[in-house]
Amino acid sequence: MEGRRERKKRQTRERIQAAALELFTSHGYRSTTIAAIAEHADVATRTVTLHFPTKEDLLFADDPFAPESLAAGLAARPGTALDAVGAWMRDTMRALDERDADQGREPGEIWSLRVKRATLIAEDEDLRGRARASYYELERLIAAAIGKDLGLPPDALAPRLTAYTVVGGLRELYMTHEAGHRDIATEQLLPLVGRVLDAARAGLAELARPHR
Repeated sequence: MEGRRERKKRQTRERIQAAALELFTSHGYRSTTIAAIAEHADVATRTVTLHFPTKEDLLFADDPFAPESLAAGLAARPGTALDAVGAWMRDTMRALDERDADQGREPGEIWSLRVKRATLIAEDEDLRGRARASYYELERLIAAAIGKDLGLPPDALAPRLTAYTVVGGLRELYMTHEAGHRDIATEQLLPLVGRVLDAARAGLAELARPHR
């Protein structure tokens, strides 16, 4: 159970991140200062920097789709690596819905925020670089698990290319035309997750087939 102190700390972090995202979206990432974020979140500037030492951390810290949780899901998997990735996505997305409901947020609000976050990242070269570094660890974990399934080293073509396809397909799923961009919800996104994984399975089957 989350204690009172931990809950207050988490709520402060979330309020600061929400304020930052609102200002980044309306005024631009580079034009927004830490002081402006602090004022908008109604906290001291020092509070912002204690929680988020750099401005980039305001977009990248506390990402629920973290390598640590994926690694745990892959370690406990009863089926294939791609099955485990699907279960990890489903469980993480539904946990986010439950958290939003507990905090009185509107259904699907988390995905609207992630669309804004992804848009900001896509528009800034430095943020794209930071994002790419975080995606690499997810790709590495998935490639290692796929390699184990196939009896191949994780840097073989089939596991590496499949992992790249999976992460690339999932990371901006909520920004696709099929997701609708507006008023999206987990139950709309989960079938799209399934389609990404189905495409990865089809590609993996072809890559793993012996070629002359």
